[in-house]
Amino acid sequence: MDIKKILAEVKRGCAELIDEERIEKLIKNYYEKGENFFIKAGFDPTAPDLHLGHSVVLTKMAFLQKHGAIVQFLIGDFTGQIGDPSGKSATRKKLDKEQVLINAKTYETQVFKVLDKEKTQIKFNSTWLNELGAAGIVELTSTFSVARMLERDDFTKRFKEQSPISICEFLYPLLQGYDSVALKSDIEMGGTDQKFNLLMGRQLQRVYNIGKEQAVIMMPLLEGLDGVNKMSKSLNNYIGVTEKANDMYAKILSISDELMFRYYELLSQKSLEQIAQIKKDIEQGNLHPKKAKENLALEITERFHSKEEANNAKSEFDRIHSQNALPSDMAEFEIQGKIWLAKALVECGLESSTSAARRSIIANAVSVNSQKVSDEQMHLEQGEYILQIGKRKFAKLKVKE
Repeated sequence: MDIKKILAEVKRGCAELIDEERIEKLIKNYYEKGENFFIKAGFDPTAPDLHLGHSVVLTKMAFLQKHGAIVQFLIGDFTGQIGDPSGKSATRKKLDKEQVLINAKTYETQVFKVLDKEKTQIKFNSTWLNELGAAGIVELTSTFSVARMLERDDFTKRFKEQSPISICEFLYPLLQGYDSVALKSDIEMGGTDQKFNLLMGRQLQRVYNIGKEQAVIMMPLLEGLDGVNKMSKSLNNYIGVTEKANDMYAKILSISDELMFRYYELLSQKSLEQIAQIKKDIEQGNLHPKKAKENLALEITERFHSKEEANNAKSEFDRIHSQNALPSDMAEFEIQGKIWLAKALVECGLESSTSAARRSIIANAVSVNSQKVSDEQMHLEQGEYILQIGKRKFAKLKVKE
């Protein structure tokens, strides 16, 4: 087995890798001695759905599962009630335990769309953090100073701006770090925004003398559909892993040609050599970028659904866009009485707010019965309407008396 080639795939797309020698040794020991190793990634269930941005880490862990890794998929049901302050300019609102557990349950079903269930352990950090107790918390907080905590960029900024920082938020990186002590992880993975917390785990393993210091793999934050900002539900530039196959396929096709190879690098399971060949074929004119994007969309959609659903999504997309046809699975709604168009778009789930709906109308992105609409004050009388925003959002609306 070519360990160097495996390591090159591990490093593919990584923003930063700490202790590469240890990772190489862990993989080598698996092939020479049959010893598995543990790789941890933590997810605070602060929202019910994961998106492709989260799957960047999952995809890398799935690759490592093929080479000896047992994934410790850590659900931060305890820390999720605190909220990770990483990159935040204000104290995050605490979630109640019931909501955290509801969200956590959805994570369990979503992650196995990517990870090998037989090589994955689902862990909840309340298991050991609830048992830590006051004495354990005091011991944990004694390992780091306030000055050390203020080295974090987000804390430093908020301190200078005299924005409140709760003691609870200081605890968060310590508790995440302690997770690595409790799990005895060999590797921890996370986004670049998690660097402080990831290094905390490595340092606390040393402090608690557990006989190992975890290596760290940091993945970049995946850009959303706009190609500028990180993928985020709040920015509405995301692709959810539970989205319908038709929507997932269409959204991936909407990304720019430049962003396509970023997605290939971070989300595709094709090898580096295969991706390099795709680039070469495009440059030499042997492959159209649209075809390469279609192949990527099929691969990702199949991973989260099935080959049949992915192929059906492609056929549906081609039918709609080549024949100007309507989607076969268009949602249908009924509303009583005359309604403002912007409000109707929200009621039908095509926009998140009337403000967003008005912006779409002004941008000439809204059609009613195949006719573009620019009047943001338009109202819909009694009748049946096909509402459309852009090329992907459709709804059938019946306005009753």
